[in-house]
Amino acid sequence: MSKLTVTFAASDYEHTRDLTRGDIQAEGIDLRYLNLQIEETFFRFIKFREWDVSEMSFGKYIALKSQDDDTITGIPVFPSRVFRQSSLFVLPGSDIKDASDLRGKRIGIPEWAQTASIYTRGWLVHQVGIPLQEIEWFQGGVNGAGRKEKVSLKLPDGVSLTPRQDKSLTDMLFDGEIDCIMSAHPPTPVEEGEDTIVHLYPNYREVEEQYYRDTGIFPIMHVIAMRGDFFRENPWVATNLYKAFEEAKDRALFRATEMTATRMPFAWCYDAAQKAKDLFGDDFFPYGVEKNRTTLEAFLQYGFEQGVCQRKVEIEELFPEEVTTVLTEFHV
Repeated sequence: MSKLTVTFAASDYEHTRDLTRGDIQAEGIDLRYLNLQIEETFFRFIKFREWDVSEMSFGKYIALKSQDDDTITGIPVFPSRVFRQSSLFVLPGSDIKDASDLRGKRIGIPEWAQTASIYTRGWLVHQVGIPLQEIEWFQGGVNGAGRKEKVSLKLPDGVSLTPRQDKSLTDMLFDGEIDCIMSAHPPTPVEEGEDTIVHLYPNYREVEEQYYRDTGIFPIMHVIAMRGDFFRENPWVATNLYKAFEEAKDRALFRATEMTATRMPFAWCYDAAQKAKDLFGDDFFPYGVEKNRTTLEAFLQYGFEQGVCQRKVEIEELFPEEVTTVLTEFHV
């Protein structure tokens, strides 16, 4: 029986590589993989739906779900997860020493619906205790002018959000027009190792680990999604792909925790993996619904509260029954 050709675009990850290079075969599928940069993948899939399956922004995904968009269907595979207390940047010598100092300040964000920003604003509201209305928000490109919001927003009453396509957020920070940048992609000076812009929390790992202990939230940044028409024609593909992604991830976690040889090119990889196991458990990069329920519930709440979602989206709406039924049977 011939296999179904499936096109798939995503960035390159250690935990998907066994699948994308063909060491693992998804049953019944001939996977044609396109290795693209994250921003290009997101833009082309969201705007043109160019491939059968794609990595995409989780924030954009829930925004579309809230609009009852049936052109995209996700599966609970999360290739990128990052804590975001590390995504706050200020000038050296700033009077902002802690997130609590952001009350009444001006913060620049790349997009209101950027996944990283949704999580960080949720943390500011629910853990730090600063309402969205008590910050002045500016939207624009971090290192270059012209970036625009990509989804329709329904901002809460009293929230001030000013688009700035004429100037980068980095230049605005240097010129004193904003007090802080909140962004997954750091300002260029930070990327280049300069000290003209710094992390609000130089010890961000300690802050982020404590955040996880306090909340149980391990932020999901990206999700794997299928074109809606492709899924409806081939619903079995979702389950078979999920199983293959899970196997590829499990192999990567095994390599990370192997002590005999270094499978990744940095010292103390084994030690880092053991610390992750101590914090998150044996499956320290979980896929599926139940293992991620706390994170999913929080993110959907944040998306609705912040006006990224037009209505409250329930977890049961996120992923197709064909997948979730199988996951329930295996308790994942």
